[in-house]
Amino acid sequence: MTLTLPEVAAEAADCTKCGLAEGRTQVVFGMGNPQADLMFVGEGPGAEEDKQGLPFVGRSGKLLDRLMAEEIGLTRDSCYIANVVKCRPPDNRDPKPDEIDACRPWLEQQVELIAPRVVVTLGNFSSKLLLDTKTGITKLRGQSYPMPNTDAVIIPTYHPAAVLRGGGLQEAQMRSDLVRARMAMSG
Repeated sequence: MTLTLPEVAAEAADCTKCGLAEGRTQVVFGMGNPQADLMFVGEGPGAEEDKQGLPFVGRSGKLLDRLMAEEIGLTRDSCYIANVVKCRPPDNRDPKPDEIDACRPWLEQQVELIAPRVVVTLGNFSSKLLLDTKTGITKLRGQSYPMPNTDAVIIPTYHPAAVLRGGGLQEAQMRSDLVRARMAMSG
């Protein structure tokens, strides 16, 4: 029996498979169109996301929204946005391997149920996980990759938080990656 996305979200809301559950306000499962052709996968929720229960609602989310509108012509309601880990790591530290492993089934179910044509991975953690590689984002970005066991294509790009820290060149590169995503969706 296949669960629906709301049923998977309800199960995830009670998850205690790793230590991140102890410090969360709420699970940040994902948001957007459950039939979206485009899915974004980030790293994990920050403080604002943990408070609101929605992914990418802070400064990084505002940048993502702006670049998505400018380069793809979409709003967050027309795509789907999720993270590798569903609970906020303390002090916004990187998620640990056991935490990523504990959350992996949630993300796999999201990808399976949404069945996007294009998955844009935002940063190292989602790119390495979904491409099953140890190669970093600076080497991965700028190309498209077939997503294993699906008909989707993965387009890795920088995490918006890294663009906010890194400036003009990274933003220009992220913009070109989003154009690549738009072209992959229409191709």
